[in-house]
Amino acid sequence: MFIDRTDAGQRLALALSQYKDSKVLVLGIPRGGVEVAYHVATYLNADFSIVVSRKLPYPDNPEAGFGAIAEDGSFFIFRYAAHTIEAEVIDQIVRQQQVELKRRVQVLRQGKAPAKIKGRTVILVDDGIAMGSTMRAAIMLCRNKMASKVVVASPVAGAATAEEIASVADETVILEKPAFFQAVAQVYLNWRDVRDEEVIQIMKRWQQQKKNRAHQKTS
Repeated sequence: MFIDRTDAGQRLALALSQYKDSKVLVLGIPRGGVEVAYHVATYLNADFSIVVSRKLPYPDNPEAGFGAIAEDGSFFIFRYAAHTIEAEVIDQIVRQQQVELKRRVQVLRQGKAPAKIKGRTVILVDDGIAMGSTMRAAIMLCRNKMASKVVVASPVAGAATAEEIASVADETVILEKPAFFQAVAQVYLNWRDVRDEEVIQIMKRWQQQKKNRAHQKTS
């Protein structure tokens, strides 16, 4: 059980200590993954940014998803989960999520291009992995942008999902794999949805940290 995302991020950072001071790139998946990733990046003295990946929700059950799409168009679908949905409906859902992807890039990253990924070790961080579709789409994005190594890090994932993610990532670091896993929230004592404003504040805090570090180096 984690107290909150701060606790989870700090504990996940310790599990990733082999990457400390090695100039890796930590990418948080909004919104909940950004706070966890911030603590990982801070401890590792890594570069830090946001990568946007969105679940493709069922038309009649938006809490569940049949796939995901990342900001570069990387696309993943669970074929067994989507076979009952008409192709036109899938296309409509994809278009809707593309609009939200653009909005999040604009709001959460001020429309800036993502950090350089090519040739780098990238640590993808979320606050938990349920079905794993958003993480898979993010992994595909990193592959498309030619990351040299993709590490998936999360406080929690179901055992089966963790195994599936391990088959497409170069390395996985997952702290908890509950036998009976129903929702990410079950391993957090304090769980709540994260707002855009909170993500923006985290990124501002990070930018200030970068300035402070740069000032210390030159002083």
